[in-house]
This record gives sequence, structure tokens and C-alpha cells, in this order.
Amino acid sequence: MAPLFPQVTGTFPLGERPPHRFWLSPVLSGAATGIAVRVYRALTLTVGPNESLLYVGTAFVVGQLFILGMATLHLGNATVRRWVWLAPAFAFCEAIAEALTSLALIAGGWERIGSSPARWVDWSELALNTLVWRVAVIIVFALVLAGVVQLVRRLNVKRLDREHTLDAVDGKP
Repeated sequence: MAPLFPQVTGTFPLGERPPHRFWLSPVLSGAATGIAVRVYRALTLTVGPNESLLYVGTAFVVGQLFILGMATLHLGNATVRRWVWLAPAFAFCEAIAEALTSLALIAGGWERIGSSPARWVDWSELALNTLVWRVAVIIVFALVLAGVVQLVRRLNVKRLDREHTLDAVDGKP
């Protein structure tokens, strides 16, 4: 059994179980996230009290935390250098899945714009807003997360008295 936080990440048996393989794919993990978020949004706007700013605000925050948590699960399976393309790929797949789910929800009469039902003519605006906001939020989050990861790694290397490793990584003699 590999430790939870090993010093060498090669001790993890990658790709052995289906859930792990699922989170390695930006298409699958992004699509699952997009579908779940759009259905959650439709349920909260349909069932809950839309007049309550506290309810709508809380539902929004929970949805954003879910998206960023799923992005973290996906990005945590790769090196920070691969995040340059993995974060946008995940974000685009998430937004596209949300847009397609929105089409299905409009067909069923469950999609909402505020408290009123969305119509077919509203779909392009919904899809564009989703794409722009999701991609922007996920990319900014990935940049902040990468900075935190690098900072923690550097502090951990210094704490373990391994500055020679840090110098080798930075290219110093």
C-alpha cells in the first residue's frame, strides 16, 4: 500500500482502477462535471426560492466549489507542467457538456434564466456565457493552485534540508 503523501509520486500505482483512469481524462471528467453542474443548477433554480438572495448565492457558491473541486481532482493526477493544456481542456469539456445538457433541459422545460423558463433562442447566450466564465474561472484557479503547489514544494524541500535538489531543478551550479 502506497502512503497517502509519498515523497516520490512514482509509488502510486497509476491507472489500475477505473475511477483513476476516469479522472485522467479531461474529456470524461470535464463532461461528468458539466452534466452534474447543469442539472444541479436547473434543480436549484426550479425547486428553490429564487427570491432569496441567500439561497441563490449559496447555491452558486456550492456549484463553483464543486467545479473547482473536480478540476483539482483532475489536475492532481498530472505534473504542474501538464496543467498548461489540461486545465483549458478540462474547462472546455466541462463548458461544452454544460451547454449540451442545457439543450436537453430546455427541451424538457427545466432550464431557467432566473425564475423564467429558458427558450431555444436563449441557448446560444447561455452556452457562450458558460464557456467564457467556466474557462476563465478554471484557468485562473489552476494558475493559483499551481503557484500554491510550487510554493509548498519549495518550502518542503527547504524543510527537508535538500537545497541541492532545488538548485538542480533551478539549473544553478
